Amino acid sequence: MSRDYKMYINGEWVGALDGKVYDDLNPYTGEVFAHVPAGKRADAQRAVDAATAAFPVWSHTLPAERQALFLKAADILEKKRNEIITILAEETGCTFGFGMFQCMFTPGLLREAAAQAHQASGEIIPADLPDALYMAVRQPVGVVAGIGPWNAPLILSLRAICMPILYGNTTVLKPSTESAATGGFVLAEIFHEAGFPKGVLNVITNGPGASSEIGDEFIENPKVRRINFTGSSAVGRQLAEKAGRHLKRVALELGGQNPLIILRDADIDLAVNAAAFGGFLHQGQICMSTRRVIVEQPVIKEFTDKFVKKVSAFKVGNPKELDTVIGPIINKKQLRQLQSSVEAAVRDGAMIACGGKSEGPCYYPTILTHVKRGTSFACEETFGPVVSILEVKDEDEALTVANDTMYGLSASVFTSDLAKGLSIAERLESGIVHINDQTVHDEPQVPFGGVKDSGWGRFGGKAAQEEFTELRWIHIHRAARQYPF
Repeated sequence: MSRDYKMYINGEWVGALDGKVYDDLNPYTGEVFAHVPAGKRADAQRAVDAATAAFPVWSHTLPAERQALFLKAADILEKKRNEIITILAEETGCTFGFGMFQCMFTPGLLREAAAQAHQASGEIIPADLPDALYMAVRQPVGVVAGIGPWNAPLILSLRAICMPILYGNTTVLKPSTESAATGGFVLAEIFHEAGFPKGVLNVITNGPGASSEIGDEFIENPKVRRINFTGSSAVGRQLAEKAGRHLKRVALELGGQNPLIILRDADIDLAVNAAAFGGFLHQGQICMSTRRVIVEQPVIKEFTDKFVKKVSAFKVGNPKELDTVIGPIINKKQLRQLQSSVEAAVRDGAMIACGGKSEGPCYYPTILTHVKRGTSFACEETFGPVVSILEVKDEDEALTVANDTMYGLSASVFTSDLAKGLSIAERLESGIVHINDQTVHDEPQVPFGGVKDSGWGRFGGKAAQEEFTELRWIHIHRAARQYPF
């Protein structure tokens, strides 16, 4: 039975101004999961107005008051865990394991925010004027707009609003059309139940194909002072170009073609398990997913044999069955793109070691070997359960291959020599590097973000202060200053 949802504006559940809705589909069954308001630019305007009206009071609440609300929200989220896991499976095709992963991670986001309630501090700066006191202070910016993706909606939508609200900003959140519930309404319900004041969080939704209209409102509306976006590099580039014309600051977490390097001295069994998790968690539909496994020649046969054996045994199918590893691709368009990408790689000389086929909405976990460098498949992001294995002769070539991409989000290297691992980590062109771990890892307190076409800005921990507060200089002169004229 399908659900009916409303947008959340100024503490109230409302439909779109024109009353229109769209069907949010279950990617595994194809059935209607929910009816969702198909909001338009006027709906975004009223959400921004609500956030603007709430800002003066919220920005002056005591840090302890905000802290208490975030801690309460974390407790509520944990109580709703089983319900949310079910919604994640039905709306996004997420398996139990990845649903649990999101539900375990997000209370930590809220508690990390609570821990930072008293951390947005400034400093006293030495003055070269007599009787002067210089202070650098951090203050909230105003209204922050967050645009969330569908692939890890509970985490990434909450990340879009969590630290901004903690720092005293008010927010408007626009989740993906593919995950309006788990990326928007569920969070609104939690914040509402926790007792956040009206207008501090507003959630708006739009129908398929209307995202740019809402994005344009965020960019062009002078009441919106910051925008953060998680999604594809192509859309992020468009957003940044438009925002630049309005001198509006944006934080972008975009795509990745994430390499996992395995050196000849690595623990191969550990590397196999890591690559399997990093490459195939949530059907490879994660910005940090391992896309390329770069292996030194002496160990490539051992690694490949064990990796193919492990991945070939993954259960594919219904995400609600607890032992399913590979669930459905989010929609038919994405499935077709994935199939075309693999077919193009094969035409360019790649060989399929396992997978390479679909069944219904699911694409079998696929490993490709002999992928030619410089081809589209080797350089572009493939958002699905597909991993390529690339052979290199030594660590220098491994670095060259790993950096041979326009992306730079997450990377990893496996070696028993930690000094060597650190040396490689320092030379990898990536915002995140893991030594002896796979590429899919994040924690609330770390500075998460990429370089190159994977975006700019950092979302986690104290680094978020740079994105969502203004650093201001305040000067107090304690005596009459003498001027030359």
